Amino acid sequence: MARLNDLGNDRIGPLLLRLSLPAIFAQMVNALYSVVNRVYLGHIPEIGPLALTGIGVTFPVTILIAAFGILIGMGAPPLAAIAMGSGNYARAQKIMGNALTASAILAVILMGWAFLASEPLLRLFGASEHTLPYAMDYLHIYLLGTVFSLVGMGLNGFLSAQGFATTAMLTSVLGAVLNIVLDPIFIFGFGWGVRGAALGSIIAQAASATWVVLFLRGQKTRLRLTRDTLPLDWKVLRPILALGISPFVMVTSDSLVIASFNTTLFGYGGDLAVGAMTICMAIVQIGFMPLFGVAQGAQPIISFNFGARQMDRVRETFRLLLYVSLGYATALWIVIELLPHLLAGIFTGNPPLADLTAMSLRVGMAMVFLMGVQFPCQQTLVALNQSKLSLLLSLLRKVVLLIPLVFLLPHILDDKVFAIFLAMPLADFLSVSVTARVFAKRFPRILEARLQTPAEFS
Repeated sequence: MARLNDLGNDRIGPLLLRLSLPAIFAQMVNALYSVVNRVYLGHIPEIGPLALTGIGVTFPVTILIAAFGILIGMGAPPLAAIAMGSGNYARAQKIMGNALTASAILAVILMGWAFLASEPLLRLFGASEHTLPYAMDYLHIYLLGTVFSLVGMGLNGFLSAQGFATTAMLTSVLGAVLNIVLDPIFIFGFGWGVRGAALGSIIAQAASATWVVLFLRGQKTRLRLTRDTLPLDWKVLRPILALGISPFVMVTSDSLVIASFNTTLFGYGGDLAVGAMTICMAIVQIGFMPLFGVAQGAQPIISFNFGARQMDRVRETFRLLLYVSLGYATALWIVIELLPHLLAGIFTGNPPLADLTAMSLRVGMAMVFLMGVQFPCQQTLVALNQSKLSLLLSLLRKVVLLIPLVFLLPHILDDKVFAIFLAMPLADFLSVSVTARVFAKRFPRILEARLQTPAEFS
């Protein structure tokens, strides 16, 4: 890096910009290669729609695996940043070492479980006899990269937590560019289809994981991976899991949500409806990445200054995060509502699938501008080590509201597919209404309580 960001003293606006732009770019590129996967698969001659739908039914499994990477990757770095803000660099380093070990152990367990349970899981998540072969081919190869995936996700946040935002961005960009380049070669050049897409993902994940481990073992980093920090210590691991459980549940609930959508859509609309959902999720994924990126840029600022008891900087960072997120989410909503057919056409040349996707986007994203409030509130709670409250708000939106509505509304409305997608804006409106009120009451109390704690963070 040409410049090391000072989380405790630099002006908040420029600091957030410097940390967020690399994170946004990395998130966008990361999402782009996942989306490009689906674009390539959707345009395979003759089998494109089936291959695309087959990949769609693997999402609950791959998202569940990613959730365990996020459990560590979003639970450990905020604690390390708070510890650094308190001057306890030894603890921060121990947190990082435990994050690596926990990520590797979880990866091995998940890979074995997913291999053994792949076929019944895929059938449960909406695979038909036509799409199951494509789903199995993709998943069995993709699972081989589980260790690389979890280690990369588990450690990359430690780069941003130290102020190395550009290096954190390059970790994601490296994997994304490799995947984008390899996909057409493997899918079309070698004729490997969905297997080629999965192989490209594995190579990309391996490159990213290797990059971040080498950097954290090098001389430029302030927190260094050393052997003595690797043995698991429950006193270190327990707070990581406690804080990471909220984003873990958020992502796991995504898996449950997609599984619920896939099964109900397949029952009422067949493979075509599941294919529309697959495209919608791809568009939503890349659309939401800037929100994730801004929140990722704000997190180390909030955590560090919370640890250092500089509450004015915490408040200022949250306000700026809220304004930027709300403005972006509103712009995203306008684009989706005005151009749904254009967005759908990127993924498929099949007219019935494109029309159904456009309808699904307009209905499902009708309240997406409210995510500009939901994201800043929940991510700020994670940055402040408020795992229980963030977890409850995560469960409210997806588990308490969205999933029941997905199954309930088709029994009320005549247009079943429309009813299923209508569940999304209804859940968004209700959950954001609650989240905003709860956050407004609890935020000042959390800051005040921190000021009353002993000076040394434990």
